Amino acid sequence: MLTTPRLHIRELLPTDLEKMHALNSIPEVDEYNTLGLPDSIATTQALLENCIMRNVALPRMAYILCIEDRQTGAFMGLTGLNLKDAKYNSAELWYKFDPQYWGKGYATEMAKCLIHFAFTQLKLHRVEAGCATANIASVRVLEKAGMTREGHTRKKLPIRGQWVDNYEYAILEEDMGDTSML
Repeated sequence: MLTTPRLHIRELLPTDLEKMHALNSIPEVDEYNTLGLPDSIATTQALLENCIMRNVALPRMAYILCIEDRQTGAFMGLTGLNLKDAKYNSAELWYKFDPQYWGKGYATEMAKCLIHFAFTQLKLHRVEAGCATANIASVRVLEKAGMTREGHTRKKLPIRGQWVDNYEYAILEEDMGDTSML
C-alpha cells in the first residue's frame, strides 16, 4: 500500500494474528497503551477481526496497517489512521513498534509517510495524535514528523488502573510546505 525507503506499510491481514498477538503481549510496548496486554490469543483474534472490519467498512473510517521491513519483509509493528466525522476532515494517527526497532528512526519515517498519505491521498485537513506525557520517545517522533504540540490534557488516558496525562499533537495540510521531505 505505502512504501518508504525502509518500510512497507500494508493492510492488516488475518494471517497477521500471531505477529499482532506477540506485539501486543510485549510489556514494554504496552507501557503507554490504553489497550492493555491481551489475556489470550482469542482476545487478539477479536481485535484483529474488528480492525479488518473497520478497514473494509463503507464509508471507510480507519486505515489499520501492518509495518514491515521493506528489505526483509520482517514484521515491525502496527499503525493506523482513525478517521473522524467527515465534516472535520481529519484523522488520528497511532502506532506501535516492536522494541527491537525502537530508536532507529522507523517510527518517524512511518509517521511522515502516513501524514503525507493523509494529506495527498485522503485529502484531509488535519492529522492529530496523542501520547502520554511520559512517553518521551513518542513525543520526539511526533515532533520530528512535523506535528505541533497543541495541548496537555490532564488524566485522560486509562493505563493499568491509573489516569495519565496526555499531550495532544496535530499537523495541518497547510503546515506541510515542502512535502519532498516525506
